[in-house]
Amino acid sequence: MDDLVIARSLFGTTMGFHIIFATLGVGIPLMILCAELLYQKTKDKDYAIMANRWTKGQAVLLGVAIPTGTIAGVQLSLLWPGFMEVIGKVMSLPFQIEIYAFFIEALFMSIYVYAADRISPKMRILSVSLVLFGATASAVLITNVHAFEGTPTGFRIHNGEIVDVDPWAAFFNPSFLVSAGHVAVSAFTTGAFMISSIAAFKMLKNRSQDRVYKFHRKALVLGLTVGGIFSLLTALNGHESAQMLHEYQPEKLAAAEGLFDTQDYAPLAIGGFTDKETQEIKYGIEIPWALSFLAGNSFDTTVIGLNDFPEEYWPPLFVHTLFNGMVLIGSFLIFLAMVGFVWNKILKRPHFPKPLMWAFVISGPLAILSIEFGWIFACTGRQPWVIYRILKTEDVVTGSTQIGLLFILFSIVYVILAVAVSLVLRYYFKRHPVEKELDYSSSGSSMKV
Repeated sequence: MDDLVIARSLFGTTMGFHIIFATLGVGIPLMILCAELLYQKTKDKDYAIMANRWTKGQAVLLGVAIPTGTIAGVQLSLLWPGFMEVIGKVMSLPFQIEIYAFFIEALFMSIYVYAADRISPKMRILSVSLVLFGATASAVLITNVHAFEGTPTGFRIHNGEIVDVDPWAAFFNPSFLVSAGHVAVSAFTTGAFMISSIAAFKMLKNRSQDRVYKFHRKALVLGLTVGGIFSLLTALNGHESAQMLHEYQPEKLAAAEGLFDTQDYAPLAIGGFTDKETQEIKYGIEIPWALSFLAGNSFDTTVIGLNDFPEEYWPPLFVHTLFNGMVLIGSFLIFLAMVGFVWNKILKRPHFPKPLMWAFVISGPLAILSIEFGWIFACTGRQPWVIYRILKTEDVVTGSTQIGLLFILFSIVYVILAVAVSLVLRYYFKRHPVEKELDYSSSGSSMKV
């Protein structure tokens, strides 16, 4: 493997690991806020217990998100010095503002964890709201650097020098709003479905314990409600993202759909894989005219094909599979939320069918897998550019020859961290079973939140 592939693999592995904790670090606070609001409205202590337990899990996840995010920042400088030279002069604003966003998140997370039982209900809600605000702002600001890579503005390179720098124009690049919206709503979706997964699993294990079963059922319904709303918003935002690709990165959209020839009334290919030799999607299902509508809200929109670009500018063609995986999982999550709503609110059944319960169980891991697919698609689909049509990835990689060793060492670190997080969460919640907290609640004993 050459140094470029190893460098991309190392940074990709780091981001692939970090993105799990970063995403849950945005999605879980929303669920905590929802539980707090429901508790203050209904005075049902089950929701206070949910907020308490989810906060403990959030604290552990945040403890991993911080160092892995720091590692990613260090690797940006070490692996991509040419890229960071441009970012330092043009796009440093998101990194600078993100410090304040993280400060807000960490400060009010500390207040909520250690002083929630000593402050008023309004201050509790304000604290967790600011945790959510800080976490979301951090994710949006960092993701804005990626948005800038795809739609760079606010500078020029003239005779090898960076000139005409406008940091605010770079910050508010054309895809800023769409990218910010997507990272937020997809994180909220993932956090909600992870709560649904855990609740469904606990319901399956505690079918005979009516009190515990009802507690987790409330958590499941809350997760499905929030997840359903934001999965729909994610789908709508995905439509806007496709239109941004059509306008600003047409070869990326063409690769996502395996479209080689420019055409209007272009079909949308679902499933299958891209065959470069025959220039078609093998074993896929085509929906006539749908890609044109997706790209421009009109069936006769002309979609540019890959053959209109030099082959060296083509993204890897496997991005079609990533795009399909992301879309199919998102559609499945919307379906699950709708079925859950019908079963619970319309049919008013006290128990969900066992096959549906297992579908709920896998919804959270599938949501995380969709996040991974989307992140890889976004970064790989931009190749061979690190800054679209300005800097190639191969031109900014480090000249170090020791990256392979670093790749192995960091991979070991991530395995250790993953095992440690799993053990810590399992140990804590095994030592503090929900049954005990429900008993305290029923007896009227005070409970530290």
